[in-house]
Amino acid sequence: MVENNHSTDSTGEFKRSRSRFDDRILDDPGARWPVEPGRYRLVVSLACPWASRMLVVRRLLGLEEAISLGVADPIQDEKSWRFTLDPGDVDPVLGIRYLAEAYQLAEPGYEGGVSVPAIVDVPSGRLVTNDYLQMTLDLSTEWTAHHRPGAPDLYPEPLRDEIDEVVEAVFRDVNNGVYRAGFATTQERYDAAYRDVFSRLDWLEERLTGSRYLVGDTITEADIRLFTTLVRFDAVYHGHFKCNRNKLTEMPALWAYARDLYQTPGFTDTVDFDHIKRHYYQVHTDINPTRIVPCGPDLSGWTTPHGREALGGRPFGDGTPPGPDPTAASR
Repeated sequence: MVENNHSTDSTGEFKRSRSRFDDRILDDPGARWPVEPGRYRLVVSLACPWASRMLVVRRLLGLEEAISLGVADPIQDEKSWRFTLDPGDVDPVLGIRYLAEAYQLAEPGYEGGVSVPAIVDVPSGRLVTNDYLQMTLDLSTEWTAHHRPGAPDLYPEPLRDEIDEVVEAVFRDVNNGVYRAGFATTQERYDAAYRDVFSRLDWLEERLTGSRYLVGDTITEADIRLFTTLVRFDAVYHGHFKCNRNKLTEMPALWAYARDLYQTPGFTDTVDFDHIKRHYYQVHTDINPTRIVPCGPDLSGWTTPHGREALGGRPFGDGTPPGPDPTAASR
C-alpha cells in the first residue's frame, strides 16, 4: 500500500506522494522494459486497494501466466512488505525476503517508502515500476498480444476521455479521500475530507441509480478503481478512517453496484477481507494503537442478489468471463 509514501503537512492534511519509480513496460522491442511474458513479477498485498486494481485487471485480461504473482504478508514490519507467506519467508521467484530489496537494486541507497503494487524484473531482480496510476492502463493497452481470447476492453478508446474524467474525480474524493479523512491530524482537515468523500459518494449514488456501470454499458477501468475502495468501505474505512456518515450498505445503488461487481468473475477471488482488516487495524498504530481487529461487520451480504441485471449492460462487452486462475494451484 502507499500510505507509507505519504506525509502530513503543517495544517494536518494528508499528502500522498507521487510514485518514485514510474518506468513503463511497453509493447516495443526497443524499449528499456519491453513486454515479454514470463519476465516480470507483480508483487501485491491483498489488503491494498491500489494493488487490488492490478489483480482484477490481470484476471479479467487473462494475464496470469504472462505476469507471475507474489503476495506479501498483510502485516508489515520496520522493513515494510515481507514475503512471510512463502516457505522460508522468501519469495520463490525473486529469492528475496523483502520487497525493499528490489527497490535497492533499482536505486542503491534508496530510503523512501516501499509500496505495492510493484512490478519487478525477474532476471535482474530490480524494481521496474510502482506507478499504480499507470500500471493497470498499461496492462490494457501494452499487453494486448497476450490477453486471453474474449478479454474485455477495459479502456476503450471512444470512452477514454470520460473514463479519465470519472477516474480523476473518484481518485481525489473517494480512493484518496478516505485516506485524507483517516490520516488527517486536525479537525478542519478531517471535516473537509469527510465532506468530499460523501459528496462524491452521493454523486455516484445518483449516477449509478439508472446506469449499471460508471461509463458506457460494460465494465471499464473506472469501475475497477471505484470497486476496490467500496469493497473496503464498511470493513475498514467507515470505522477506522471515520468515514461514518453512513455505511455502503445504506446507499442502495452503490451497495447493489458493489455486489454486482463482487459477484462478477475476476473480482471475487481478488478480495480477502481477513488480509484487509488485519492490515489496516494492526499496521496503522497511530490510528489504532491497541491493534485490535474488530469482529464486524457482517460480510455475508456480499453474496446476496443485487438486481442490477435489470439495468441492462454487458459486463464483458463482446468478450467472455475469465475462467479459473490457471496459476492458483502453483502459488
